[in-house]
Amino acid sequence: MKKLVSFFGDQSDVFVKLNQEAEEYAKTKDIEFVWKPQLPFDEEDVISQLQNADAGLIDVQPYGEPIFSRMGDRCKLLIRFGVGFDAVDLKAASAHGIAITRTTGANKTSVAEMAMTQILALRRQLFLNRRVMESGVWEKNIAYEMVGKKVGILGFGNIGVCLAKRLSGFECEILAYDPYPNLKAAEELGVRFTDMDEIFRTCDAISVHLPYLPSTHHIINKERFDMMKENAVIVCTARGNIIDEDDLYDALKSGRIGGAGLDVFAQEPLPTDSRLFELENCILTPHVSSQTYESLWNIYKKAIDIMDAFYKGEPLGRGDLVNPDYVH
Repeated sequence: MKKLVSFFGDQSDVFVKLNQEAEEYAKTKDIEFVWKPQLPFDEEDVISQLQNADAGLIDVQPYGEPIFSRMGDRCKLLIRFGVGFDAVDLKAASAHGIAITRTTGANKTSVAEMAMTQILALRRQLFLNRRVMESGVWEKNIAYEMVGKKVGILGFGNIGVCLAKRLSGFECEILAYDPYPNLKAAEELGVRFTDMDEIFRTCDAISVHLPYLPSTHHIINKERFDMMKENAVIVCTARGNIIDEDDLYDALKSGRIGGAGLDVFAQEPLPTDSRLFELENCILTPHVSSQTYESLWNIYKKAIDIMDAFYKGEPLGRGDLVNPDYVH
């Protein structure tokens, strides 16, 4: 029996239940599922656990040469709980013959719902109106609807496509940018691919779903904000550092753009002295866009399915394997 050790989650009732369900599901695949939550992260314990496992289910902490060089020969698969893999040294993993995978698509509904929620909350100024109520001043701010508006989606993968489906109910005109366009999905949903300039110049709302890469570092900055409509909003549920937070602060503080919603940040946790907390046109959430029960279960299930397919020599899903050059 192969062994999968999971380092994700805490000792809350929700995660206890999820891991019990994961353990039972793993048995149907002839996999032993072991849960070793890492709060705080203990690198020595992680290495020890991986030395005695065939696969590891990992979180957002850095994984590189210091861990890979001491894992031993048994564990040849690490599965990212989610889709981001910017904290994993892929070159070092490949050099040690370790496959790095991710649970692509498992959290798409949850993240798309969060993006949609933030867009609606910003357009209707919910956070500002909460502040108004707290002040005791019964002031009515004029907001904006979303029906029939133009929305830009940066990154038209699983989550971007899922968001487009939800926006269709608002009769929105949807533009998308992606270096690798999914033409079939776009045609089915009436989405038009274009460049980032058109999206920033013309859209009423922009949702960011790009991966964090050297090429996307601060790709959204003052130059981009200066292109936007004054009442336009932007939300990011992808990765911090795609948006330059200092430039975003200036654009929001000056009223250059209508609002922003961030679920991810350059530094996490976001420092409590961040200037972003000052703003009434900025919604901040602690990287929870994928934190629904349904999404978390989908991730556990897919992680187990990935391990099952990997050790059976079966093909993995599109986009699941992120370092195909690993040494078998």
